[in-house]
Amino acid sequence: MKTHRELMLEEMGLAPTWHLRAQAPAAVEAERETQSGNVRSNAEGDALEIVAQRLTPHPSPLTPSNDRRSSIMRMDWNGLRASVAACTACPLHAKRNKTVFGVGDENADWLFVGEGPGADEDAQGEPFVGQAGKLLDGMLAAIHLKRGSNVYIANVVKCRPPGNRNPAPEEALACEPYLHRQIELLQPKLIVALGKVAAVNLLAREASVASLRGKLHEYRGIPLIVTYHPAYLLRSLHDKAKAWVDLCYAVETMRGLQSGKSVTT
Repeated sequence: MKTHRELMLEEMGLAPTWHLRAQAPAAVEAERETQSGNVRSNAEGDALEIVAQRLTPHPSPLTPSNDRRSSIMRMDWNGLRASVAACTACPLHAKRNKTVFGVGDENADWLFVGEGPGADEDAQGEPFVGQAGKLLDGMLAAIHLKRGSNVYIANVVKCRPPGNRNPAPEEALACEPYLHRQIELLQPKLIVALGKVAAVNLLAREASVASLRGKLHEYRGIPLIVTYHPAYLLRSLHDKAKAWVDLCYAVETMRGLQSGKSVTT
């Protein structure tokens, strides 16, 4: 029987490649206990943490309780905004200026999801208002879209991580019910995940943006496309052409969805 650790590794595609030598049953059991107590590497740790929190029946203090999650999943837009504004579910609330709920057309076909607020967003309470936001607006304009018109923009977490770092897995998990409820209320035709943090959290699996691009994924029955985060594109101009290819793919996919044609995920 596989250990809990082995099941977690398997779920994230990190299954061990080593093989145990033939041993007596007692020795095998002792070695398994020793291995389970070993300190994991940092690279493996973040991925395992996400899976562990989802699989274990005894959640950590930052894991959304069933009661909290159920309550959030019953909220309407106004209730959800109020809950986000008052949220203290993870340490990010301690240093925030404003929560960043999301912005746009609440009946939008398009949903763009980023990772978390930066300094400008924390000051203004709206996602993508800094330099990355200007680039995102330009990307939208290039495919004949604009903020607030058939477009909704949200983030994985609603409070700014210090120093604009990526949200920690436990922070994203604590904020997860808010994004899930936003998506449930929106019922968009297509989700565009901007960057690795958004992609990993929406797809619930570890992978690089490069490996996820150019494919149609699915979030709870909703088609999902992955592209680069605008902040990354500001630092890596050579990948702007790839992002343009992703946007064209998204437009093509949306045309099929709006015409009622079947879409292969």
